Amino acid sequence: MKILITGSTGMVGRNISEHAGIKKYDLLLPSRAELDLFNFEAVKNYIAKNKPDFIVHCAGKVGGIQANINEPVQHCIQNIELGRNVIMAAREFGVRKFINLGSSCMYPKGIDEELTENKILTGELESTNEGYALAKIVTQRLCSYISKESPEYQYKTLIPCNLYGRYDSFDPTRSHLIPAVIQKIHDAKKRNINSVEIWGDGNARREFMYAEDLADCVFECVTRFNEMPPVMNCGLGVDHTINEYYEATAKVLEFEGSFSHDLSKPVGMKRKLVSVKLVNAFGWKARRSLEEGLRLTYEYYLSYKEA
Repeated sequence: MKILITGSTGMVGRNISEHAGIKKYDLLLPSRAELDLFNFEAVKNYIAKNKPDFIVHCAGKVGGIQANINEPVQHCIQNIELGRNVIMAAREFGVRKFINLGSSCMYPKGIDEELTENKILTGELESTNEGYALAKIVTQRLCSYISKESPEYQYKTLIPCNLYGRYDSFDPTRSHLIPAVIQKIHDAKKRNINSVEIWGDGNARREFMYAEDLADCVFECVTRFNEMPPVMNCGLGVDHTINEYYEATAKVLEFEGSFSHDLSKPVGMKRKLVSVKLVNAFGWKARRSLEEGLRLTYEYYLSYKEA
């Protein structure tokens, strides 16, 4: 089977393409220079020429909370364009198996319980990343519409919780929570600074999964595609406070300083925990503990800094 993985140079795409199991397939891993996903004609030509049997759509414009606040237009329109181009080109040229990677920000804000797949579009979105969330919802709905109109085209969406791991971005202007925390604590330790600042009061709760676990789930979905539900979360089913992520990272980095809180900074949703009932019933569970994931990510960070 020939599989096209979009976004193959990003964190998610690279972790998927390096998964030991998925390497048994014939992988198409075009870089941005090889395939401009914003060019619909280029996408159609690539699919027509290479004839993939299966597409895993990982490409996207992503960023942390500040990047989403600063650039809502680009996070919205670019992700809509990416999804539309890849999905419609796949449909036009007869690709019948498709996994679209969504995001847990697709769920409404203000829900304190686990986020089940049927809660999409049942409430107001979190304002700090609304543009990105809307784009992800549009892409998921487009997949479902295609499958509804033409059942032979099975276009499904996997919704991961927040991710971190190898190939993550440590750019402070764009990074998500965990790489930002690693960067801040590493710098504080290196410069002998005894206090690290946390945005908000640190009580907001988040669920972060090591990216290799997501890659393993994607492999299982590719391998047992017919058993995969049309929309399915992928997560841990366990969350932690922002303060606890700082404390866990400090332990791994052996930082003995203290933390302060800047209450003027945005914090996003108070809680975002995806339900793992469907994915567990599918037969998959995440393997990495937070401490192990942080250790492996810090090892990657050190090698990234030295490169």
